[in-house]
Amino acid sequence: MKIIATCHCGAVELTGDAPAGFDDAGRCNCSFCKRRQAANIGVTSATLKVTKGAEHLSLYSFVTHTAQHYFCKTCGIYTHHQTRSNPLLCGVNLGCISGAHPPDFEPIPWRDGINHPSDQ
Repeated sequence: MKIIATCHCGAVELTGDAPAGFDDAGRCNCSFCKRRQAANIGVTSATLKVTKGAEHLSLYSFVTHTAQHYFCKTCGIYTHHQTRSNPLLCGVNLGCISGAHPPDFEPIPWRDGINHPSDQ
């Protein structure tokens, strides 16, 4: 499935291929994601492109610095992140994807990021 995603203010736009589509929707319970609470879907890292506003993105990373979390500097919306669990996938904020209505996917499952092997 092809996706187009934008931040709230429209400064940032992403495109990419989501192999599992919305069936992959989930949230992570790691110390960062549980605070952010945004559900995301997996988009193939090789296909994820910032098609507009790369200069508006800010990066946040912590502990192992493997996961790279991106936010719009203008509106503050989390758009996507490079995952730690699978470097071939990026998580894209479900709420940023054109045509997606996150309540349609509830209950959205939680992934166990708090017990990631890199933290053991």
